[in-house]
Amino acid sequence: MPAVHRKVLTGVVEAFDEARGLGTVRADDGAALGFHCTAIADGSRTIAEGTPVRFVVVPGHLGQWEAADIVPL
Repeated sequence: MPAVHRKVLTGVVEAFDEARGLGTVRADDGAALGFHCTAIADGSRTIAEGTPVRFVVVPGHLGQWEAADIVPL
């Protein structure tokens, strides 16, 4: 992924562990990006697997790229 990728991407929530608050978004280009429940834009802290979403890519806390500003479509 490029350095700060503020382009809005779309994809699908591939996995979400509600107990841990961690999930994975599969972008339309095939990239898998992790996210924390606090990255869900509406503040709900939960999202169903299979939900189509739009998001941006940001540098994560562990040095990996993460999905942020996740908005269910």
